[in-house]
Formats: sequence, C-alpha cells, structure tokens
Amino acid sequence: MKTIIAIAIASLLAPLASAELYKYVDKNGRTVYADQPPVNVESKQIATPVAPSAAPKSAVDRDKDLQKVRKETAEKQEKADKADKLAREQEARCNQARENQRAYAEGGRMYKYNDKGEREFMGDEDIARAQQKAQRDVDEACKKT
Repeated sequence: MKTIIAIAIASLLAPLASAELYKYVDKNGRTVYADQPPVNVESKQIATPVAPSAAPKSAVDRDKDLQKVRKETAEKQEKADKADKLAREQEARCNQARENQRAYAEGGRMYKYNDKGEREFMGDEDIARAQQKAQRDVDEACKKT
C-alpha cells in the first residue's frame, strides 16, 4: 500500500521537477548553456519553464472530433457530387443544342407542330429564324463559367 502511495506521489510530482540549466561564458567569450555546472567558472542557474502537458482527450471528445470530421467529409463529397451532376447536365444541354443547330444547318425540309398538333413545314424565313435561335442556344448552353 505504501509503495502505491509513493508511486502516485512521485508521478504527481514528476512534471513539477524541471531540468536544471546553467549559463556561463567560456574562456573564448562565448555564452554556453549546459545541463551540468561548469568547473572553475562562474555560472548562473536558469529556471526552465515547464510546458503544460496536454491532457489526453476523453473518448467522448475523440468521438465528437471524429463525428465532426465525418460530417465535413460528407459535406465535401455532397458538394463535389452536386458540382459533378451540374456539369453533366450542362454538357447534356450543350450537346442537345449543338444537335439542334446541326439539324438546321444541314437544311432539308424542316417542320414544326401547330396548336392542333399537326405538322407544318417551315418556310425559308422560319428556318433562318430557327437557325439563329439554335445558334443563340448553343452559345448560351455551351459557354464556360
């Protein structure tokens, strides 16, 4: 029982014991720091500050830190997924706009549907307007942001 108490007291006092440090000037005029006092030279003992020891984190604190890291990682992944999805959608819109423009550029008989759902063939003026609109759609859908 006494040995357990002695060990406990020694472990409590161990951080309080600081290392001894001595400062002196040698015969060449240089300042020297040593852990042992020099022989035949006047020296000054310097008190070294004891660094506070970081208390180990409790399991609850470690768990909170881990939860925080996991949450941040999940948010970053979600943000990256969202950006990737937007990029794919933008690419799909660009490809569709280019396909529409290509169809008008190739020419041929083009048609559109009227209010009744019937096909109406487009005239040259309608095709020219549709080509201009298709070009604007390509410019808008394929621009880099």
